[in-house]
Amino acid sequence: MPNYKITVKYDGTNYFGWQSQQDGNTIQDEITKAINQISQEKINLIGSGRTDSGVHALGQVANFNLTKEFPVYKFQHSLNCILPKSIAITNMEFCNDNFNARFDAKKRTYIYLISKNKNPFYENYSFNYPQIRNINFEYLKTLTKKIIGEFDFSSFCKANTETQNKICEVFNCNWRENKDFLIFKIDANRFLHGMVRTIVGTLLSATFNAYDENYIKEILKSKNRIFAGEAVPAKGLYLYKVEY
Repeated sequence: MPNYKITVKYDGTNYFGWQSQQDGNTIQDEITKAINQISQEKINLIGSGRTDSGVHALGQVANFNLTKEFPVYKFQHSLNCILPKSIAITNMEFCNDNFNARFDAKKRTYIYLISKNKNPFYENYSFNYPQIRNINFEYLKTLTKKIIGEFDFSSFCKANTETQNKICEVFNCNWRENKDFLIFKIDANRFLHGMVRTIVGTLLSATFNAYDENYIKEILKSKNRIFAGEAVPAKGLYLYKVEY
């Protein structure tokens, strides 16, 4: 059975995240329906990971099997004709029979955009936070380094998450700045539900309040969500890329 690998961009504003669910429309639902329509087969679409309601993607990866082999260029073009304008298949290729987009992923990268000025064109795609212009940028970068490493991230995920294993390894995380945005980027082997948004919110709060450098370490040690800061809005978060 041919195994197809796709790379997907999407605007998550009007979706209930990636993962198919009963309560609302999702990215996985839309792509699955389009593939079923073209192939006339029922498929199991496996994503590299879930993204929450309102979160976007520049490089989500997924795979699925079919009994038939279609030319990938024509298949990709047909999918993009059917899919909503908010979803685009940017690449499609055949992959190894054993490839699994979720379990074979070695590194996932997210970015978070904070806009310095109100702009209607950024409204659904960044967190407008004018106070960010007054932040101690160097101290923010100092605190951010405390996240790098392998830790139990229980304090930085939603308390009711079903995931039992809360150990994640953060390979790198940093900030950069330009005229319009402050941009957070983080690489890890895996992420928990709400983890990136909680990390960003906690780092901002800690910096503005000039908390001690050990503050982040103490939150990690506590393994308790109540000690971390408030999560920033979903609309500024993007799944940037997945590496295998």
